[in-house]
Amino acid sequence: MAFLLFQLNSLRSRLVLLVLLAIAPITVMTFINGQRERVHAVETAEENLQRLTNLAAANEAQLVSGARQMLRDMASIPDLTGDGARCSRLLANLLRENPDYANLGLIQLNGDVSCSAVPSTAAVNLSDRAHFRRAVHLRRFVAGGYVFGRVIHKHTVNLTYPVLDQDQRVQAVVFASLDLNRLDRFVSDVQLPPGSLLLTTDSEGKIIARKPNPEEWFGKQVSPEMRNAMAAEPGKPVLLVGPDGVERLHRFSRVGSNGLSDYTLTIGIPVDAITANARHDQLLDWLALAVTIMLALLAAWFVGDVLVLRRVKRLATTANSIASGALGARSGIAYGKEEISELARSLDAMAEALQEKELQHLHAENQLREADRRKDEFLAMLAHELRNPLAPISAGAQLLQSGHASELAVQRTASIIVRQVHHMTRLVDDLLDVSRVTRGLVTLTRAPLDVRGIVADAVEQAQPLLEARQHRFETTLPPLPLMVAGDHKRLVQVVVNVLNNAAKYTPVGGTIQLSAGAYGDKVRLVISDNGIGMSAELRSHVFDLFAQAHRNADRSQGGLGLGLALVKSLVELHGGSVAVDSAGEQQGSTFTITLPAAQQMAPPAPPVNAARPAHQLRVLVVDDNVDAAHTLQLLLEAAGHRVVLAHNAMEALEVAQAKAPQLCLLDIGLPDISGNDLARGLRALPQTAQATLVAVTGYGRREDRDLARAAGFDHYFVKPVDVDALLTLIAGLPPHSGAS
Repeated sequence: MAFLLFQLNSLRSRLVLLVLLAIAPITVMTFINGQRERVHAVETAEENLQRLTNLAAANEAQLVSGARQMLRDMASIPDLTGDGARCSRLLANLLRENPDYANLGLIQLNGDVSCSAVPSTAAVNLSDRAHFRRAVHLRRFVAGGYVFGRVIHKHTVNLTYPVLDQDQRVQAVVFASLDLNRLDRFVSDVQLPPGSLLLTTDSEGKIIARKPNPEEWFGKQVSPEMRNAMAAEPGKPVLLVGPDGVERLHRFSRVGSNGLSDYTLTIGIPVDAITANARHDQLLDWLALAVTIMLALLAAWFVGDVLVLRRVKRLATTANSIASGALGARSGIAYGKEEISELARSLDAMAEALQEKELQHLHAENQLREADRRKDEFLAMLAHELRNPLAPISAGAQLLQSGHASELAVQRTASIIVRQVHHMTRLVDDLLDVSRVTRGLVTLTRAPLDVRGIVADAVEQAQPLLEARQHRFETTLPPLPLMVAGDHKRLVQVVVNVLNNAAKYTPVGGTIQLSAGAYGDKVRLVISDNGIGMSAELRSHVFDLFAQAHRNADRSQGGLGLGLALVKSLVELHGGSVAVDSAGEQQGSTFTITLPAAQQMAPPAPPVNAARPAHQLRVLVVDDNVDAAHTLQLLLEAAGHRVVLAHNAMEALEVAQAKAPQLCLLDIGLPDISGNDLARGLRALPQTAQATLVAVTGYGRREDRDLARAAGFDHYFVKPVDVDALLTLIAGLPPHSGAS
């Protein structure tokens, strides 16, 4: 038989090999399932063990809590610190009523036991007891560690409580010695599997309760491994080998909380007991698998060629069909319990899986093709949107260059250029925002904000578009502050984007409504319109990148279609959500923005604008773009500053040594060396070591800002420069800035 297996020159030997191959996956799954059963048994044991540990700890905590209440009552007894004999009789009566305790007593501040429920033949001083000192120092209930009583000669833990006068000064300390055999009775009630261990330790790791054999272990120190496990996270399971050599799974729980005690309870169950059932089931699985393999081999060896050959050929034909790409091919063999049927089932399952993967591949390919199409549409739209503002800018620049324009025409042309530059800036900012959000680079500056202020700022920005399209705009806001915690600029951007979207896709003269209100611990903004509405297909991906509704050929609405994608990302960064609803096309749309509510706190006061500078600065402008450099020079000279230009880094270093500028405006992308390296060079020159360095660049990523800051830049501006912000910055510079 072994010879046939190696030669594979007979049908029988090949059937045996096929059977073994078919059984191999079952063998692997049997092994994996066995491991999973063991892991599941351990996980289940961990959960049950933690519940049992918590229950046992709660029982012990109940006893300690009762002792605390009794001591609190004792400490409130008038004249407890008076006559010692009377005090002792009182405590003796209390002891008879509370058999869980071995002794009750009163300790003076010098440590002397002035009265005790159990009489002592000699004076007892407990000033050396840590629990006494802690009770005096902390002025609260203290559950002490293990003690073998000097008078009562029993294993105990001393529970103490300070006696305070009217000025809350400690006068004495009452104590109760809890008999550990009484504490142990809670342990004895817990039913555990054979070989399990339950013990409780004090803060020093000494055993104060144990099951089994408690008397043999009272006061003994647990192992260092056990001590470290108790000091770690309480709910973490730990495998430890006990003194008896048995490996146990331990869970831990603190006895009480809020300063009730420093005791820790643990229960350990032998790992073998936990996995016994799983190992038994796994053994049965292996036996069943072995029997299956033996029967399969016998069937493969003794079944005649006539009964097997035809079905094998059918399997071979099916396999060849699948290999040729006909993934819909099936063996057509009725599934039974013998080996060939199992092989047919495996073959058919493989074909079905391959067919499913092929369908998934085709679906993914269609999605990529659709995404590529949307990307091409987006790029075409981007080119269109960027050309629109370039046309009036170019025409205005030619008009200014001609020199024949009137002063009114110059002012109107400048306003047009500024407005179109701002429009282009917003387009580029939208692209950068999408890039930052998708890469997780957006950092929010959170502060308590009134939603009414956010709405007011957003409406102010969206008002020109609303008025241009003659929309009827209605707002419904609460009379009281409606607070959220977030980034004011970003939340205003969210509302503006939704309002602009509503304005673009609502016909002229339509109605747009905005309302805000509190709903439990959420704040909800609802923006609705009676515009073109959305189909169900568009609603499913309206917040995706490059997703847009159909737009007319004139593309009069403008924009890049990124606004709603930014809305969704920014709202989710604030811990909120955004949803859209529409009854269908031409039925209007409703956007709902939900944000977590914040405490009712007043928002921070707006910053006061800086005054215009009253002093002149020496300024160095470095930019390889000659037009940009000259434009910035004209702007700064108009503000009263002395400006010198350089168009590369080497020229800038020479000018800096000669002119000692107080302010340097540097481009980052210079032709010879980068602006960051130039900044380091300027910091190394004595003439510009103290100068203010400002980056003026087209790079706006966070990592670019970090590199600039590391190179020595004081401030960072992204082109096109916000002129007002730049002049405000310069106005705040001291007149002695830089080298003299």
